[in-house]
Amino acid sequence: MPEHSNTTPFVEIDRADWAALAPTTPLPLTPTEIVALQGLGDRLDLREVTDVYLPLSKLLNLYAVGARHLHRDTSRFLHRDGPSTPFVIGVAGSVAVGKSTSARLLRELLSRWEDTPRVELVTTDGFLLPNAELERRGLMQRKGFPESYDRRSLLRFVTQVKSGVEEVRAPFYSHLSYDIVADAEIVVRRPDILIVEGLNVLQPPTSGHGLAVSDLFDFTIYVDARTADIARWYEERFLTLQQSAFTNPQSYFHRFASLTPEQAIETAAGIWASINEPNLVQNVLPTRSRADLVLRKSADHTVNSVLLRKL
Repeated sequence: MPEHSNTTPFVEIDRADWAALAPTTPLPLTPTEIVALQGLGDRLDLREVTDVYLPLSKLLNLYAVGARHLHRDTSRFLHRDGPSTPFVIGVAGSVAVGKSTSARLLRELLSRWEDTPRVELVTTDGFLLPNAELERRGLMQRKGFPESYDRRSLLRFVTQVKSGVEEVRAPFYSHLSYDIVADAEIVVRRPDILIVEGLNVLQPPTSGHGLAVSDLFDFTIYVDARTADIARWYEERFLTLQQSAFTNPQSYFHRFASLTPEQAIETAAGIWASINEPNLVQNVLPTRSRADLVLRKSADHTVNSVLLRKL
């Protein structure tokens, strides 16, 4: 009887082999630009960008250009004219895993390719329900869980972009106030590529029928790491924020600024255990197998291997 225990839709490529895929591709970013792109706690340097993200940007460029060529050939076959629509990439992963840094970096790298100069990035934070509405629904302690988002608005936004609408607007989220800013918007105007980054972007439809935002993605990425490592990164980030952003009196988390180091560690661990870890285990991690590509991180935040879905 054939053995199926190791059957997988992915091919795993170790870091050295992955880095060798684009050995002659010039790096279009300076060390200063790389530092500016990294998030708190992320360890991003020239080698990480060259070994991991430069080959990934080349692969994504190939997919985007390939989709454009497929659209052209299909239009000829159907005898229908019309411009191609934006190539949409979804980037998912846990809180504190570094997905935002990955998304920002890919935006910059992809915009340097001649075929994809216009790249936009939108995070799903802007589609969180306003705090007042979360309070009304009793969901403030479940912020970041699927039910805390205006999923219809997110789906409508990506549908409009994917349909080729000339100008599409998204809400703006402030990490300082920890809330939607009522009079601010992000405007997206027919990019070559749109990157949508968020915790739950790979979620399937909520019912057996209907459409989920993940159905509109042309390529999807999941940033992965051991749960214990992510928990440690979250606590380290919390401590850094406590000594920086939280000291701003306008910060939603200003009340944490006066905590002792011991209290801060205890608070961070409590938030992780009560909110972020349950969301990861229940909602985020189960979507990993839906991704086209998985970036697997080591305990030091560097990517050690890449899983790519077989064609």
